[in-house]
Amino acid sequence: MTTSAAGQPLIPQPPATVTALRQAVAQIAPAALPAFTRELDEAADQARQGSDLLPLQRFIAQWAAYVHIQRQPHLAERLRHWEDTAATGDAAQARRAAAEIGRILDAAHTALDVHRP
Repeated sequence: MTTSAAGQPLIPQPPATVTALRQAVAQIAPAALPAFTRELDEAADQARQGSDLLPLQRFIAQWAAYVHIQRQPHLAERLRHWEDTAATGDAAQARRAAAEIGRILDAAHTALDVHRP
């Protein structure tokens, strides 16, 4: 991942399009590209099967929030900390971690002015 100066975002928040999000993920979190592609394929299949754009809208909202978080190293580190705590902590720690993860995701969706799927 590229470093930022003085806590600034690594890149500007890209537009909420598949192409722009793919480019952002490739730049700031290339290891996540296989998951991006797999989830895009799944969303496209669900959209075709149901004749509904909701799966694609959900995909874009989720990945826009992911990029919003990952482009800010301090925020990405907080999220990783709470994800690790959820996976390795006791029940009380896991509950607190889940609440903190929810707050981080909610704040990202709010910052992007999108509704959380």
